Amino acid sequence: MSALRNGAMQVRNIMTSAIRPSGLPGGIPASSLPFSVTNRYKLTAYFILFFGSGLAAPFWLVRHQLLKK
Repeated sequence: MSALRNGAMQVRNIMTSAIRPSGLPGGIPASSLPFSVTNRYKLTAYFILFFGSGLAAPFWLVRHQLLKK
């Protein structure tokens, strides 16, 4: 019984060390995002530009095709 428990503990230690990221900041919300979330107005402008350009692109493309001669 002791050998089984010892083996299980070794497997558990190996798996937890393999899953644990090394060198990455942890526990800080939004620390791994590619943009800053500290300025609310800048973040809002970025979201409007990002999603607005994606939603407007099909309309611009149709307009371009209709205006071509």
